[in-house]
Amino acid sequence: MFLRAIGRPLLAKVKQTTGIVGLDVVPNARAVLIDLYSKTLKEIQAVPEDEGYRKAVESFTRHRLNVCKEEEDWEAIEKRLGCGQVEELIEEAQDELTLIGKMIEWDPWGVPDDYECEVIENDAPIPKHVPQHRPGPLPEDFYRTLEGLISESKTKIPAAAATSSTEPQLKE
Repeated sequence: MFLRAIGRPLLAKVKQTTGIVGLDVVPNARAVLIDLYSKTLKEIQAVPEDEGYRKAVESFTRHRLNVCKEEEDWEAIEKRLGCGQVEELIEEAQDELTLIGKMIEWDPWGVPDDYECEVIENDAPIPKHVPQHRPGPLPEDFYRTLEGLISESKTKIPAAAATSSTEPQLKE
C-alpha cells in the first residue's frame, strides 16, 4: 500500500516538452484541469438552464472532469479525451472560463419575448456582379449532349463488358 501511494507518482512518465512553441509543460496538469473544470461548472450556473450554450459547456466539461478524475496519468487523459495535449486543454479551459464571463456580461439570451425584429425591405435592383445564389436554367445544348452520351453509353457498355470484367457496368 505504501509503495503504491509513494511509488506511483515517481514511476509516472515526465513530459519533457509539448513540442509546441510557446506552450510550456505543466507538471501538475491533471490537478490544474480538475480545478479549471470545477470552476467552469460553477461559473456556468449563472447562465439560464435552458440555453444551448450552458448545456453544451456542462456536457463536455463534466465529461472531461470525469476523465481527469478517473485517470492519474497525463498520457491516459490525452488519449481518452482525444482533444490534444493536457497543456492545450488547460488553455482551452481558461479560454472557456473567460468566455463564460463575457457571455454573462453580454446576455445574448436576454431578448424579450415580445421583441420584434425590424425587417428592412429594399426594392433596389441587385447589381449584375453580385451573385443571387439562384442558378439559372441550363442551355438546351447541355441536355441534348447529355442524352446523346447516355444513349451512346447504354449501347457501348454491354459490348465492352463482354470483353473486360474490370469495367464498371450500368444497371438498367
